[in-house]
Amino acid sequence: MFTGIMANATVNDQSRARDWYTRLFGRDADATPMPGLLEWHFAEDFGIQVWAEPERAGCSTVVFGESDLDALAGQLSSAGIEHDGPQPGGGQRILQVADPDGNRIVFSGE
Repeated sequence: MFTGIMANATVNDQSRARDWYTRLFGRDADATPMPGLLEWHFAEDFGIQVWAEPERAGCSTVVFGESDLDALAGQLSSAGIEHDGPQPGGGQRILQVADPDGNRIVFSGE
């Protein structure tokens, strides 16, 4: 039986990615389990890994559930992360951003 999930986004430049994801999540990585790998943990056994793998960089999409997209949009704007604001999407609203390599991070909710 599954006990957790770690989403993965592949990037070219780990230093640049660390800065961007730190602004996105409002805090630095929780772990660097090995060279080239950063992890942000949001609950026990739930989070995202940002992996330096240049040949696959920019090919990831990660979707998070979010309870307040409007508040998140304001936080992202304050952090200097570009977005188009919450948009309609499949019965809920979504807020999409892209990291410097083009990986899509989508927040879905109200």
